[in-house]
Amino acid sequence: MKREIGGYFELELSRKEPFPHMEGVCLNSGRNALEYVLISLPNVKRLWIPYFTCEVVLEPLKKLQIPYSFYHVNENLEIQEEISLNVDEYILVTNYFGIKDTYVEKLSVLYNERLIVDNAQAFFCRPICGTYTIYSPRKFVGVPDGGIAVVSDGIEVNNFSIDYSYGRCSHLLKRYDLGASGGYADFKDNSHLLSNQPIKRMSGLTKTLLFNIDFSTVKKHRLENFSYLHRELCDTNLLKIPSLENLTCPMVYPYYTDDVSLRSRLIANKVFVATYWPNVLEWCELDSLEYKLTKNVIPLPIDQRYGRNEMDYILNIIKYEG
Repeated sequence: MKREIGGYFELELSRKEPFPHMEGVCLNSGRNALEYVLISLPNVKRLWIPYFTCEVVLEPLKKLQIPYSFYHVNENLEIQEEISLNVDEYILVTNYFGIKDTYVEKLSVLYNERLIVDNAQAFFCRPICGTYTIYSPRKFVGVPDGGIAVVSDGIEVNNFSIDYSYGRCSHLLKRYDLGASGGYADFKDNSHLLSNQPIKRMSGLTKTLLFNIDFSTVKKHRLENFSYLHRELCDTNLLKIPSLENLTCPMVYPYYTDDVSLRSRLIANKVFVATYWPNVLEWCELDSLEYKLTKNVIPLPIDQRYGRNEMDYILNIIKYEG
């Protein structure tokens, strides 16, 4: 008998409904999901990546010594100029904020099996047959790590050992007792621990946490909050938002604004908004669109923890304290 009997109690977590994409390859981080995709391909001579992306994308490329080239996006968060791929070249496309579902589908027709879809910000968006897709569940729910790769004929995942996540959970636990500010330093430290990790299978703890989440409710609340903010802000949002019926489930509401004080006002009022992505400010020129997007797109929280009262609180800061 391998199961231990007796002793102290663990967290009371139960296995409930399957989580999205569990049929994919469950790994220890989103960046390692990308690495898994790359090592599963027969030959990669170059990967095209957007300037407007997180610097962790470079980690597997440098590790595998894969050459890469950057491309620009336009104001619709789409490829600025069509890229013709040479033999054994691939292109990574980001489903920005989870609002580019339809555009990614169009690109799948153009690039087919040369397309790698970064759905880190679009966890609920289904993978497209014939393409490669990566997901990062911790962008949507409270888990310490984890990534999912959807690959046809990927290398044998059992070649990799299983990761352990218990040492990266302090921020999740501290938030209950100390609030977001009290656990933020741990959040940064634990995120840093994911850097330069070898590919491993998703930990038992992270998998169990994912099984314990009611994802239908997560999706419902996110869509309701997104729709409400969009009704109130669409006239002032400089970013074109696709029709809501074409969105599976966004990560945030991306509010593109010239109000340079808004980010600091929100944070001062304990509405914590991230900057996607600070590295872009170093990669791009001051007058580039990517630089402006990084500085001026405010990712407003819409997640499952919140409802109409929190959305109205955010709207009051935007509309009446400017």
